[in-house]
Amino acid sequence: MKLTLIGGGGVRAPLFVGSALRRAQKSGLTEICLHDINPDKLEIFGALSSELAVRMQSRVRISTASDAERALDGASYVVTTVRPGDEEGRIKDERIALAHGVLGQETTGPGGFAMALRSIPVILDYARQLRRVSPNAWLFNFTNPAGLVTQALQDAGFDRVIGICDGANGAQEAVASRFQVPQNDVRTEVFGLNHLSFTRAAYVNGKEVLQDLLDDDAFLASTSQRMFEPSVVRRHRLWINEYLYYYYYAEKAIAAVQNDKRTRGEEVRDLNRSLMARLKEIGVTQNADEALSAYFAYEQRRNATYMHYARGDAPSMEEADQTSGLPEESTGHEGEGYAGVALNLVDALQTGVPCYSGLNIRNGDAIDGLRADDVVEVSCIIDKDGVRPTKIGAMPEAQSQLVQNVKHYERLAVAAIRERRRDIAVEALVAHPLVLSYSRAEPLVDEYLKAHAAYVGEWR
Repeated sequence: MKLTLIGGGGVRAPLFVGSALRRAQKSGLTEICLHDINPDKLEIFGALSSELAVRMQSRVRISTASDAERALDGASYVVTTVRPGDEEGRIKDERIALAHGVLGQETTGPGGFAMALRSIPVILDYARQLRRVSPNAWLFNFTNPAGLVTQALQDAGFDRVIGICDGANGAQEAVASRFQVPQNDVRTEVFGLNHLSFTRAAYVNGKEVLQDLLDDDAFLASTSQRMFEPSVVRRHRLWINEYLYYYYYAEKAIAAVQNDKRTRGEEVRDLNRSLMARLKEIGVTQNADEALSAYFAYEQRRNATYMHYARGDAPSMEEADQTSGLPEESTGHEGEGYAGVALNLVDALQTGVPCYSGLNIRNGDAIDGLRADDVVEVSCIIDKDGVRPTKIGAMPEAQSQLVQNVKHYERLAVAAIRERRRDIAVEALVAHPLVLSYSRAEPLVDEYLKAHAAYVGEWR
């Protein structure tokens, strides 16, 4: 069985490969193919991935391919995790939005729209090639904004496509940790959209346990729920996706981002440049131990400041820059992130052993009040018969209103990108709760189209 990673020259590729190798026997995996359009990155992270395979004494073949068709040919599963425009594109998205006093985050609001401008055409092209050379393959999309990209793929007729995001399973992971049980033993009820979802229940051995945990200050403080005031969590009586911080603390989030000397994109750009320079200096094949140590130290540094302004226990970017070294216990095995979500799907589809996960998939009749063809983030059952959303029914009124508003924006955004229509793009941003203004939406659309002209082409 062949698994292809589109974006295999990305910094997370070795982590993905390591996770896949540890599961290879269960899934019948025989080859992991890494594809990227950047030959330097593909060579370096391909070499790191191959070194991991050697150290794990794995029989799985690690291959690299700069040609997309060769990478996709014969694949049973494909994971897409690419960033068209690289970090510089992300920085433009952030800076343009912040100049207009709105959030520039890469998945939420106008920054997410700008990312979708570049991501959707690229992933659609990969999907077309995949259909041509491996028509029965599954495509798991992690390219941001994951929900919007998956909606565009589904609208274009690509049915064997699932959007994945580890954030959809935050409650499941936290409850599993609390009760010391495997994550798949926890059944959750997730509803909403990507980076805008809620979990209303979690079952362990058939007993609902989440509602009691929401009243436990220690539990909330040990999870991503610490981003929110406990009173807010209890008012909702729901586990809240961490990205809702940008809605529930909107002006605080913007002020914090504006007060940072660097945007997140600028920080990641600087970290990536430093890592690449260091790995080239070391030589991955010549000094594998040192190269792997530098790589895992990078991962630790990057993760330490994720949404740092929303977490009181997180170091600032500047404080993190002053730390160095890698604790002995950090091996890169801690948590699997999006790789875990994708590989859980592979395992379930290959073996038929059911898996329970929050995914981005067509709604059908799972969530009341949303269209059947809307891509939603919802609890799913995965087994030999495929991927099926579970019945959620009606959303609470307050959450339903926000989800409906953002889904309206998503429908317009996908239509605007498909038809290359400026007027629809403006309406999309006006509809978004974090914009809500023609005087902001029109210049945002115009500046994004100009900044990313090389990717978006001519619009009308």
